[in-house]
Amino acid sequence: MCFMFIVIAILLVFADGFTVHGPPDPLVAPLGSSVVLPCYVDEPLPVKDLEVEWRRTDSERLIHLYQDGESRPEVQQEDYHDRAHFFTDQIQHGNFSLRLDNLTAEDEGNYTCKVYSQQDSGETLVQIKYVERLLVSGSSLSISAYDGEDVTLNCSIDSHIKPEHIEEVSWRKTVEDEDIPVLLYQNNKTLPDSSDEQYRDRVEFFTDEIPKGNFSLRLKSVRTEDKGVYMCQVFAGVLSANTTVVLEQLGFSSWHITVLFVCSVAGFGAVLLLCCLIYCRSKNTVNSRTIWNLQLSLVFFPNVCMFFAFILWGLTEGFLHETVTCSALYILRPVVLIWALSYLKYLQGNIKPWIRFFRITSEFTVFTVVVYSVLFTYGWRKRAHDTSIMPRAFSGIGFGVVVLLCLILSLVDFRLSSQERPRGASLRMQTLVFLEVIFSLSLYQMVQLMFSFGFPSLGFFFTALVPPLLLPFMLFLPRFQAKFKCLHQRWITSFWMVTTPLLDIFLVIYILLTILEKEKECLGLTGVIVFIEVLKMIVVYENGITAAERSEAQRRKQQQTETNQQGSNTLPLCNEIMYMFGAVGLVLLNSVTLAAELILKARNGERVLKDLRVIVFPSECVFALYWLILLLHAYWKVVTNKFTHNLRHSRQLRNTRAETHEMENLSAPDSAVSQTL
Repeated sequence: MCFMFIVIAILLVFADGFTVHGPPDPLVAPLGSSVVLPCYVDEPLPVKDLEVEWRRTDSERLIHLYQDGESRPEVQQEDYHDRAHFFTDQIQHGNFSLRLDNLTAEDEGNYTCKVYSQQDSGETLVQIKYVERLLVSGSSLSISAYDGEDVTLNCSIDSHIKPEHIEEVSWRKTVEDEDIPVLLYQNNKTLPDSSDEQYRDRVEFFTDEIPKGNFSLRLKSVRTEDKGVYMCQVFAGVLSANTTVVLEQLGFSSWHITVLFVCSVAGFGAVLLLCCLIYCRSKNTVNSRTIWNLQLSLVFFPNVCMFFAFILWGLTEGFLHETVTCSALYILRPVVLIWALSYLKYLQGNIKPWIRFFRITSEFTVFTVVVYSVLFTYGWRKRAHDTSIMPRAFSGIGFGVVVLLCLILSLVDFRLSSQERPRGASLRMQTLVFLEVIFSLSLYQMVQLMFSFGFPSLGFFFTALVPPLLLPFMLFLPRFQAKFKCLHQRWITSFWMVTTPLLDIFLVIYILLTILEKEKECLGLTGVIVFIEVLKMIVVYENGITAAERSEAQRRKQQQTETNQQGSNTLPLCNEIMYMFGAVGLVLLNSVTLAAELILKARNGERVLKDLRVIVFPSECVFALYWLILLLHAYWKVVTNKFTHNLRHSRQLRNTRAETHEMENLSAPDSAVSQTL
């Protein structure tokens, strides 16, 4: 009996039907993908009278049906046509799973798999949870373009996310050390100010295509430096995706060929003019007028060519600040070259009419205004997003005062140079005004720099005020020496005349490197401002020599003649060699540098020198420092000769007084005798 009961119980269990299995957990799949909805039984079921039905539980919509030994796609709901499929070869093995392709947000929900076999049935529940997936596509092939053309960098969003849900789309150029921002789309707005300077006003989105998910970028006037890999990165909530586009460069544009041609003309022209000038000077039959015309051609022609070369370079490849400062330097170089001609031994008569207008102060003031206008715009744009307006306000005030002081300095210098017979009180007053303007200009230059770029601490602020204080100290120390005879030593004069300019230059370099430490143009800007500082010291010492020459009206002509001879006869061969270096050597150096940079950029797509100013201005400082040393020597001669003259004058005065006293003593007895008689 017991055995029979056990057999009957087992038969009842097997006769109870079959169990349909599904997934233990909800299915998670990204949008746009395919997902398999599991549904199976442990043992195969007979295909005859087998029916499998997939439905949505919320709407009872028929997803798919297997009936009479075949799938019935014609009875599917329209949304699932060609998207829902059985694994028909697996049904005979008891696998009734369903593959759902191209998952959409509407597919999220619960599904039932019902299986009917003869008199039995079973079902299981399957839940789908989708995960949004962001698909961003670009161009699989690299893009080739010639310089000056416009190109399109493709980036489109291929997903079910609507464009208004896109939080950010950023285009960046990827390089080894950093990513350069090209253009940013954020909060349904295009932000052109986010672009790096080299891409500003050259990139844009196709506005009409944005609602379609097309965030392709138009890059205008392609340059050789634009070559590289660009990344389009899209952010939508917690999702992000990116694609890359490779831009290649081919060949030179007409602008590049023009720059190379102008650089070649400048270099070869400078060498040819120098050779003609040397040849004519060696021939006694050539008159001074011909030599003077060649000299003017050497001064103007190569520098004007380099001015246009840097302008064209800026239009094609260079940065705005780099182009403006280098172009301003070369258009003003004839001023310093004509000024330096007075230290050579020839053409002294031809130089005099030009020196009145081509003065070193003119180059200093004009170049200072140009450079500090560049610094003002650079700092103003850098602090555009600051919450406080005070730094920008102080920077603007500092720049305005710098421009005003440069104008005043030019007027005072012109009056000092145009006075042939200055009166003592007027000359002293104008010289004092000149020094006060120089001091104020140096002070406000530092103020503008610090408020444009910031300064680390209050102590650093006071450190930055030391260089302006050194300038008046340079010229007022001789007056202090004149009052104390113990300081009438040549080595003392030499010591302060050497250490003060060196201290000024080193302090300025330290201050600039500290202020501009985080700026990518740090080295270029430092070279430019140090060059301005050297020009400033040249202006100060030249004015000091002029004031010393005219301090005594009765010795003005003699002193001026002696000083000029000292300036012109001091190492005359070195003067001519250094002048040739400035007139020809620097033009050759910079023209070759500019041409090589252009060729290497076209080949590699990247700049070898991040800033040409690191070559142009340090080499120009070498040229200017030589003439500053000559001025220091001339000023040293003026000061020491004045001490010697004062010493001789005091000795003569003492001797005269002694002789007068002796004469009085000798005449006294004679008068007594005459009274007796």
